[in-house]
Order: sequence, then C-alpha cells, then structure tokens
Amino acid sequence: MKKIVLAGGTGFVGQYLEQKFTDQGYQVVIISRQPGHLNWSNHTGIVNALEGAEMVVNLAGKSVNCRYTEANKREIFDSRMETTEALGTAILACDNPPPLWINSSTSTIYRHAEDRPMTEANGEFGSGFSVEVGKAWEQAFFTFKLPNTRQAALRLSIVLGKDGGVMPPYENLVRFGLGGKQGNGRQMFSWIHLEDVYRIILFIRDNENISGVINTTSPEPVTNRELMKQLRLTMDRKFALPATKWMLGIGAVVIGTEPELILKSRWILPERLQQAGFRFTYPMLDKALENILNN
Repeated sequence: MKKIVLAGGTGFVGQYLEQKFTDQGYQVVIISRQPGHLNWSNHTGIVNALEGAEMVVNLAGKSVNCRYTEANKREIFDSRMETTEALGTAILACDNPPPLWINSSTSTIYRHAEDRPMTEANGEFGSGFSVEVGKAWEQAFFTFKLPNTRQAALRLSIVLGKDGGVMPPYENLVRFGLGGKQGNGRQMFSWIHLEDVYRIILFIRDNENISGVINTTSPEPVTNRELMKQLRLTMDRKFALPATKWMLGIGAVVIGTEPELILKSRWILPERLQQAGFRFTYPMLDKALENILNN
C-alpha cells in the first residue's frame, strides 16, 4: 500500500488531506501531539513511518489566529522550528527516505502590498513578527541537504473550505449584518480553495523538476471590499455595516486575535505553478464561495 505521512495532520487542512489521500488508497500516518497519533517525541516511530513513504507533508504549527503575547509568539515560533527539525533529522536517519518533503510556509512572508503583486521571483519580504517566523521556518527547512529527498515549501495564502479556517467567522460577520468592507477595503486578499491545495500537492509529487518555494494561492486575488461583496452575494445578504480600523482593533482583542490578519494587504501570485502548467479548479472567488457555501 502507498504511504503518506501527514505531520500536524489534525487541523482544518490536514483533516481534508487525510480524507482525500485515504480515498486514493493511501495508508496515512499522522504525526501529532494529540492522543491516538504518532507523537513528535517518538523519533524512532517517526523514522519508521517515513521509511518507504511516498512523501511527507508537514502542516504542523500553532495557529497564528491568536493574540501575539510573548507566550503565544514563542509557541508559534517553536512549534514550527521544532517539528521541521524533527522531520529533517528523521529523514536523514532513514534507509529508504521519502522522495518528497513538502513543508508549510506562509505567504505572509511578503510585505504589505497595495502597489504590485508579489511572485517568487520578485517578491519582497516585509517586517514584523509573522514575517520573521516565515523566514526562520523556511531557513530551518532548507538547511537540511537531503540527497534523496526533494523539498518544496508551500507559501500558503488564506485557505478557504467548508466548516473551518476563516470561513465561519466571515459567514458570521455577513449573517449578522457586519459584512461590509474592513478598514479602507483596499487591502488585497490572497486566497486558495482547499481542494486546490490538495491538487497542488499532487502536482508537485508528479513533477519532479519542481522544488524550492511555491506561492500556494489563487491566480485571482481580490480586494477586501470585493471579498465582502462576494460573500454577501453568495449568502444573499444585502445589509452590511463596514468595520473601521479602530473597530477591528477592539474586536480583535475581544475575540483573541490580531487585526493584521484582516488589515495586511496580501497581494501574491502563483507564478511558478502557472509557469509549470498547473490549472486551478477554483481560480475565481465567486465559484470558490459558491462551492463552499451552497453545496
């Protein structure tokens, strides 16, 4: 039986991938801190799981949807560095290592951009905590030189899918009449449908010349104003109050998150995927939202 290792595979994206790969006939081994899965402290168990696996996909890391207290920042940072280090060390110990290691990264590594889009070739890194996490995460990943294992880092944009991730909060905003623009509404919203994340992983698996950093995002980002308009149209809600920057600051404290997650302009394009010939199932936001909300 074909085998895949999903590290940190208990979250929103990981659960979807587990189901998709199981349906494809894979044995799926999950590494997690949750009971019932292979634990991160079990180095020998991880090595055994990786032996003969077709690939390992690492999604591990504390969610950034929290207040950036010193304790949370340390956990966000450490959870990414430690798990990446554990996987790299285990792969080096394998006799028959997986030929592909895909590691999560983040599109937030790029600067706030309202002037032009960021690609892998011409993107500019920003500053601040989330950018430093992204840079350190990729450095930890690519520090490993693995002669028999190809490495790809997915600079993931905001992932849209049913019943998880950012969709429930956005749905609630629209449902309760708060689905207007957020801030000035001009900040760009780069996104990707969950199904396309899965299909990109398959595409990288099947194209052995692809490695390095990959912008994992739809080719059609939208402004925040357009995002909220499409949500209202899809949910058939006409009434919508906007949220100013100061309102978002207060709201973020109340719900325990950071306003950066809404106000930062993420304008990112998947240049390398498109150049390699990848075709998105959901390139346009309206079709993605229709699939997620009305199917």
